[in-house]
Amino acid sequence: MTSERRHDIDWLRVIAIGLLLIYHIAIIFQPWAMFIGFIRSEESVATLWTPMTMLNVWRIPLLFFVSGMGLYFAMRKRNWKQLLLERTKRILLPFTFGILAITPLHMFIFQKYYHMPLSYYPHQGHLWFLGNIFVYVLILLPLYYYLKTHDTGKIKNALSTLMSHPVGPLLISLFFVLEVFLVKPQQFALYAQTWHGFFNGFLAFFFGFLFVYSGKTFWQTVLKWRWLYVGLAIILYGIRFGLFGIEAPGYLIAIESNCWIFGVFGFGYTYLNKPSKTLSYLSQAAYPVYIIHMFVLYASAMFILPLGIPILLKFICLTAFTGLACYLIYEFIITRIGFLKPLFGLKWKLYNGEKQKFEYNSAIKKGFLNIKNRLDSALKDVSEADK
Repeated sequence: MTSERRHDIDWLRVIAIGLLLIYHIAIIFQPWAMFIGFIRSEESVATLWTPMTMLNVWRIPLLFFVSGMGLYFAMRKRNWKQLLLERTKRILLPFTFGILAITPLHMFIFQKYYHMPLSYYPHQGHLWFLGNIFVYVLILLPLYYYLKTHDTGKIKNALSTLMSHPVGPLLISLFFVLEVFLVKPQQFALYAQTWHGFFNGFLAFFFGFLFVYSGKTFWQTVLKWRWLYVGLAIILYGIRFGLFGIEAPGYLIAIESNCWIFGVFGFGYTYLNKPSKTLSYLSQAAYPVYIIHMFVLYASAMFILPLGIPILLKFICLTAFTGLACYLIYEFIITRIGFLKPLFGLKWKLYNGEKQKFEYNSAIKKGFLNIKNRLDSALKDVSEADK
């Protein structure tokens, strides 16, 4: 398996989380926000939703594609037991903690804002994505390790050949079209806790892994044909928006979704595959921010929405305050309190004092073991001499 670090994939994960935050803020200013459990502004801004209708058909599938790619890189130096343990700590632990401690927070705020009786309501909320990912790992792990042990076999060669043509990536859209025909979602962008979201995510996660597994041909193809994919996406979006009023037939949206994603991969590979300190920081921060952003958003909305300021200024203030609060919580609470780190998907790194204490204890333990081994050896020699 390749050991090349893909900074563009890290960047796309960060960007997707950022777009998710903007998307959720925009929902607050839509008249139907309460129907999906969001705090709603008394004034709506319909124009905010026009760009969101382009975004919402590919933002979540992109995250699943990127997650599948991330699993490929995580497998490089781990056997299946190590990988399963690592995914349990990085996904299942934050998912469980989030259900019990994070999502009830924004439900408390929702209840308080609308003067409802306060109650403890643990639920998946926006963390449904993590639950899906963990299930995909369990299902696909045997197949992925089979492919890992046959890294130069016929399957990889066939995938590499297929992905060397511009039509190759587009052909996988047939699976997404089939999913739409079988599941029949009410709306394509209703991913959260639906069978459509589960199977659409499963396909994206599966093919995300295969794209990286196939080698450089996929990336060379999306790099060369990125304008073709974006052009097709714009045409399909124009048809959807002009003829169908946002919600076109599912098979058209499935193709449009993948065209946007392949175009994004192409442009990302062109401009984002570079290391930077900013990326290192944001890449680590993105996961905890994803976990906490909803209750921060609701808390921000509770204070900003009642203000007597223009509606667009409310949107700007809500965006800025939510982003700033997420940063402060991440930087000064999550990263500074050791036991919180694994609960938010971070590695628990020891501070200098803790590290020195750990090394000191290890040295003492090692010294005692050496003394014990020497005593055992001496007693053994005495026993043999007596015999």
